[in-house]
Amino acid sequence: MGLMDGLLGNYSEVSKDELHNQYGQYLMPDEKIEMGFKLVRDTFIFTEKRLILLDHQGVTGKKTRIHSISMDSIFDVTIETAGTGFDDSELTIHYIVSPYYRANNVQTTTYTFEFGKKFNVQPIYVALTTLAHENRTKINQ
Repeated sequence: MGLMDGLLGNYSEVSKDELHNQYGQYLMPDEKIEMGFKLVRDTFIFTEKRLILLDHQGVTGKKTRIHSISMDSIFDVTIETAGTGFDDSELTIHYIVSPYYRANNVQTTTYTFEFGKKFNVQPIYVALTTLAHENRTKINQ
Protein backbone atom coordinates (compact mmCIF):
# COMPACT_ATOMS: atom_id res chain seq x y z
CA MET A 1 0.00 0.00 0.00
CA GLY A 2 3.06 2.30 0.40
CA LEU A 3 3.41 2.94 -3.34
CA MET A 4 -0.33 3.50 -3.73
CA ASP A 5 -0.27 5.98 -0.83
CA GLY A 6 2.66 7.73 -2.50
CA LEU A 7 0.84 7.97 -5.81
CA LEU A 8 -2.20 9.41 -4.05
CA GLY A 9 -0.07 12.13 -2.40
CA ASN A 10 0.22 10.56 1.05
CA TYR A 11 3.33 10.28 3.18
CA SER A 12 4.38 6.99 4.76
CA GLU A 13 6.68 6.62 7.77
CA VAL A 14 10.35 5.67 7.22
CA SER A 15 12.70 4.17 9.82
CA LYS A 16 15.23 6.42 11.57
CA ASP A 17 18.10 4.20 10.40
CA GLU A 18 17.06 4.42 6.76
CA LEU A 19 16.67 8.21 7.01
CA HIS A 20 20.05 8.60 8.71
CA ASN A 21 21.78 6.42 6.09
CA GLN A 22 20.23 8.34 3.22
CA TYR A 23 20.19 11.92 4.60
CA GLY A 24 22.61 11.94 7.55
CA GLN A 25 24.98 14.26 5.66
CA TYR A 26 22.40 17.07 5.95
CA LEU A 27 22.24 16.93 9.74
CA MET A 28 23.95 19.51 11.94
CA PRO A 29 26.55 18.22 14.44
CA ASP A 30 24.83 16.28 17.27
CA GLU A 31 21.41 16.60 15.57
CA LYS A 32 19.28 13.46 15.90
CA ILE A 33 16.40 12.28 13.75
CA GLU A 34 13.14 11.84 15.67
CA MET A 35 10.95 10.54 12.80
CA GLY A 36 10.50 10.94 9.06
CA PHE A 37 8.12 10.34 6.20
CA LYS A 38 8.42 9.78 2.47
CA LEU A 39 6.19 10.53 -0.51
CA VAL A 40 7.50 8.61 -3.55
CA ARG A 41 10.74 10.67 -3.86
CA ASP A 42 10.11 13.55 -1.46
CA THR A 43 10.90 13.24 2.25
CA PHE A 44 10.42 15.22 5.43
CA ILE A 45 12.36 14.60 8.61
CA PHE A 46 11.72 15.75 12.18
CA THR A 47 14.78 16.34 14.34
CA GLU A 48 14.85 17.89 17.79
CA LYS A 49 15.97 21.19 16.18
CA ARG A 50 14.16 21.49 12.85
CA LEU A 51 11.93 20.04 10.21
CA ILE A 52 13.89 19.15 7.05
CA LEU A 53 11.99 19.05 3.74
CA LEU A 54 13.74 17.24 0.87
CA ASP A 55 12.26 17.78 -2.60
CA HIS A 56 13.88 15.52 -5.20
CA GLN A 57 13.47 17.09 -8.64
CA GLY A 58 13.93 16.13 -12.27
CA VAL A 59 13.63 12.80 -14.01
CA THR A 60 16.41 11.10 -12.04
CA GLY A 61 15.73 12.80 -8.71
CA LYS A 62 19.42 13.67 -8.34
CA LYS A 63 18.66 17.38 -8.07
CA THR A 64 17.36 18.04 -4.56
CA ARG A 65 15.93 21.15 -2.92
CA ILE A 66 16.36 21.10 0.86
CA HIS A 67 14.40 23.44 3.10
CA SER A 68 14.63 23.65 6.89
CA ILE A 69 12.01 24.99 9.26
CA SER A 70 13.31 25.70 12.75
CA MET A 71 11.20 24.02 15.42
CA ASP A 72 11.22 27.22 17.47
CA SER A 73 9.58 29.16 14.61
CA ILE A 74 6.39 27.06 14.60
CA PHE A 75 3.59 29.03 16.26
CA ASP A 76 0.39 27.26 15.17
CA VAL A 77 -0.77 23.91 13.79
CA THR A 78 -4.07 22.96 12.19
CA ILE A 79 -5.38 19.52 11.35
CA GLU A 80 -8.11 18.28 9.06
CA THR A 81 -8.94 14.64 9.69
CA ALA A 82 -9.88 12.18 6.96
CA GLY A 83 -13.52 11.82 6.00
CA THR A 84 -15.26 9.23 3.88
CA GLY A 85 -14.23 8.34 0.34
CA PHE A 86 -10.83 9.52 -0.82
CA ASP A 87 -10.43 12.27 1.80
CA ASP A 88 -7.02 12.39 3.48
CA SER A 89 -5.78 13.95 6.70
CA GLU A 90 -4.00 17.29 6.35
CA LEU A 91 -1.61 18.82 8.84
CA THR A 92 -0.66 22.47 8.33
CA ILE A 93 2.12 24.16 10.26
CA HIS A 94 2.27 27.93 10.54
CA TYR A 95 5.76 29.29 11.11
CA ILE A 96 7.78 32.49 11.25
CA VAL A 97 10.23 33.13 8.41
CA SER A 98 11.57 36.47 9.71
CA PRO A 99 14.99 36.16 11.37
CA TYR A 100 13.73 38.07 14.43
CA TYR A 101 10.60 36.56 15.97
CA ARG A 102 9.78 39.63 18.05
CA ALA A 103 10.09 42.18 15.23
CA ASN A 104 7.22 44.53 14.33
CA ASN A 105 6.54 43.16 10.85
CA VAL A 106 7.02 39.44 11.39
CA GLN A 107 6.68 37.39 8.20
CA THR A 108 4.92 34.03 8.41
CA THR A 109 3.99 31.24 6.05
CA THR A 110 2.47 27.75 6.11
CA TYR A 111 3.33 24.27 4.93
CA THR A 112 0.72 21.51 4.50
CA PHE A 113 1.30 17.76 4.61
CA GLU A 114 -1.22 15.14 3.46
CA PHE A 115 -1.45 11.75 5.13
CA GLY A 116 -3.54 8.75 4.11
CA LYS A 117 -6.72 8.10 6.05
CA LYS A 118 -5.21 5.03 7.74
CA PHE A 119 -2.30 7.03 9.18
CA ASN A 120 -2.94 8.34 12.71
CA VAL A 121 -1.78 11.95 12.43
CA GLN A 122 -3.09 12.90 15.87
CA PRO A 123 0.17 12.18 17.83
CA ILE A 124 2.14 14.44 15.44
CA TYR A 125 -0.53 17.11 15.76
CA VAL A 126 -0.43 16.97 19.57
CA ALA A 127 3.38 17.11 19.64
CA LEU A 128 3.51 20.07 17.23
CA THR A 129 0.65 21.90 18.95
CA THR A 130 2.45 21.53 22.29
CA LEU A 131 5.62 22.88 20.68
CA ALA A 132 3.70 25.77 19.08
CA HIS A 133 2.15 26.68 22.43
CA GLU A 134 5.57 26.69 24.12
CA ASN A 135 7.00 28.81 21.28
CA ARG A 136 4.19 31.40 21.54
CA THR A 137 4.75 31.60 25.29
CA LYS A 138 8.51 32.23 24.79
CA ILE A 139 7.95 34.81 22.04
CA ASN A 140 5.35 36.74 24.02
CA GLN A 141 7.21 36.93 27.34
